[in-house]
Amino acid sequence: MNFVRIHGVLLHYRLAGPEGAPALALANSLGTDARIWDAVIDELAADYRILSYDKRGHGLSDSPEGDYRLADHLDDLEGLLDHVGFDRLALGGVSVGGLIAQGFALRAPERLAALVLCNTAPLMGDAAMWAARIETVRRQGLAGLADMVTERWFSPDFRAARPDDLAGWRNLLLRGDAAGYAATCATLRDTDLSDAIGAIDLPSLIVAGADDLAAPVDLVRHCTAIAGSRFEILDGVGHIPSIEQPEKLAALMRQFLKEAGHG
Repeated sequence: MNFVRIHGVLLHYRLAGPEGAPALALANSLGTDARIWDAVIDELAADYRILSYDKRGHGLSDSPEGDYRLADHLDDLEGLLDHVGFDRLALGGVSVGGLIAQGFALRAPERLAALVLCNTAPLMGDAAMWAARIETVRRQGLAGLADMVTERWFSPDFRAARPDDLAGWRNLLLRGDAAGYAATCATLRDTDLSDAIGAIDLPSLIVAGADDLAAPVDLVRHCTAIAGSRFEILDGVGHIPSIEQPEKLAALMRQFLKEAGHG
């Protein structure tokens, strides 16, 4: 395990793949940690140097007090990329991780060769929804929303056919930090990049899950405001394609990054 303190916040990160290979960084979703990317990393690590990390408030990283702004997540990521020596990279993210990726593309486009935006949008939900989610977590902890969240994470087929996997990912959610979860809900509550992402001028792969209840296809389609972006829908997938269909996602990413000249 690797740890580094960025602007006073301890971040847990992992590196896979050969040094000197094209760089790829991956950001996790709300209520998860870097492990959601493991099966995709297994598929791509022969050809890429891959950074995955637990964003603040999640996994083994610190959970600073107070609401988190998108800028806080961007500062964390920028410092972590500097620490591992990723000067130019492809950046992927799912859900709020995809929102972080959009924000980073707006902040530091010169560092990016390509974007992979999974199950995300420039505006996810509305302030009232996130305020209610925050209140539930503060009153009941993560157990108060575990069933609802895992239903939104995974397709009906996954939930029916892989009950033990479902139980394991539910455990991951329940063992997370409730305060960090709520603070990251505030990021989603307060961030709207709808009027900004049209300025992104990078090769961009946008992936939606046909069975995603958290970021439905039509919501994810808003990311196509990025000119020239490629939009793909994965059938039988909920909110986290790197868990449900990692081989298909990795194949899409590999072909896309090759076409983008990164790999």
